[in-house]
Amino acid sequence: MTTATLSAPEILTERLRLRRPQGADAPAIAKLANDFAVASMTTRMPYPYGVEDARAFVSLSQALDPRQQITFALEHRDAGFIGCLGFHRGAAAAPVELGYWLGRPYWGKGLATEATRAALKWATQDWGRRLVASGHFADNAASANVLIKAGFLYTGEVQKRFSRARYGDAATRMMVLIA
Repeated sequence: MTTATLSAPEILTERLRLRRPQGADAPAIAKLANDFAVASMTTRMPYPYGVEDARAFVSLSQALDPRQQITFALEHRDAGFIGCLGFHRGAAAAPVELGYWLGRPYWGKGLATEATRAALKWATQDWGRRLVASGHFADNAASANVLIKAGFLYTGEVQKRFSRARYGDAATRMMVLIA
């Protein structure tokens, strides 16, 4: 179920609320993101990850034009903040790309799939996106499963994507969802 406007969307699921990140989230972001197992599966997240990194991330997220890009904080009804999900644009002609991460205590509970499905429903129905790209590092089978369950298909393309936490490139299997 989606409520609010494009400028401040909020998406509700059975267990989650997807909302814009807030300054008060910074300590929780830093705590969960300062885990190499989490950071190493992302392109943008440094490791180690501190509160100043989290504050900078929140500021950047709040400055995004929600007509083009958006970041959601994932808030569990019982646990509070558990991770983030966003739609970002790379090259001007490229489709919007989905990315997400969850803190390690929340892995394996279906929460990433729940958040991804809800965010994609919003993106295709309310935000008007007909094509969404995503990818996962080749060594991240759990993320592959989330994207497949959400309806993404492999393009056959493998890109080298730089991971800040790994300080190097990681083979990234590209996927696409066509609505």
